Amino acid sequence: MFTAASIAILVTMFLALLRAVLGPSLYDRILAVNMFGTKTVLFIAVVGFLMGRPEFLDIALVYALMNFISVIAILRFFEYDTRGETNHDR
Repeated sequence: MFTAASIAILVTMFLALLRAVLGPSLYDRILAVNMFGTKTVLFIAVVGFLMGRPEFLDIALVYALMNFISVIAILRFFEYDTRGETNHDR
């Protein structure tokens, strides 16, 4: 059952990468990368359970924190254009 879950997570990760490459806007791409990171956390947790290595959950939690911080940083970076105005002020 966990093997099927691992395969389903891998398929979802592939679809997220496809969306990140083909996304029509920047925010679609960032959302796809965030989804890929979330699925990676799930995959690490499932593989850790399959291998009987509970320390993989610690690695998954650290990766989740890094994913969250990096997505927030990227969104803050692209919030302002070169003139210092926010993108939603226009």
